[in-house]
Amino acid sequence: MASAVAPEGGQAAVRGLVPVVPALREVLPDGGLRRGTAVSVAGGDAGLLLALAAGVRETEGGWAAAVGLPDLGLAAAEGYGLDLRRLLVADDPGAHWPEVVSVLAGAVELIMLRPDGPVPPKLAARLAAVLRRSGCVLLVAGPWPGAVLRLGVRSGRWFGLGDGYGQLAGRQVEVVAEGRGSAVRGRSARLWLPDEHGAVRPVREQPVQAERPQAVAAVV
Repeated sequence: MASAVAPEGGQAAVRGLVPVVPALREVLPDGGLRRGTAVSVAGGDAGLLLALAAGVRETEGGWAAAVGLPDLGLAAAEGYGLDLRRLLVADDPGAHWPEVVSVLAGAVELIMLRPDGPVPPKLAARLAAVLRRSGCVLLVAGPWPGAVLRLGVRSGRWFGLGDGYGQLAGRQVEVVAEGRGSAVRGRSARLWLPDEHGAVRPVREQPVQAERPQAVAAVV
């Protein structure tokens, strides 16, 4: 896979990484997604999955794929920064998802995946070899045997709703990352995921003015 990137992602390319948006760099031990590896997104949080994938636009090819994610919002994906003209979608591959991932890994630089069930370690190991050969990054919505990095969202709160009315203006979360090697101790950061403009950015001391905050559990 080509590793040349736009100027702002140059350092990531030197280190063999797929860049991520600036707000997520401090959470990842390498400042980006290591090529040829699998990353697990606990709970399959769609916002975090899209935010992690958005940096692929900085690479020379900029191609990504979504496999087994029929509910993925394309408008949200574009809002986070993905180029929909360079996004391949396989909504419902069923039990054939491993074959689909194997083929796409040679054509794109990043794949977002939701498997159709628990992944056997032997299958994960076989696909890990495919990823190493291709240099593709696999972002998995849920657990993955042998993932080099695991990320999750906690303490999420939506802003913008009043007493049963209003418009959601953004979500504040704490993103936590842990894994092997340099990531074993774990890192965390408070982010808008997304903010009122649909983007990802750090939470400052004074949040954006909004209506009365509601806990995620209260939003249905």
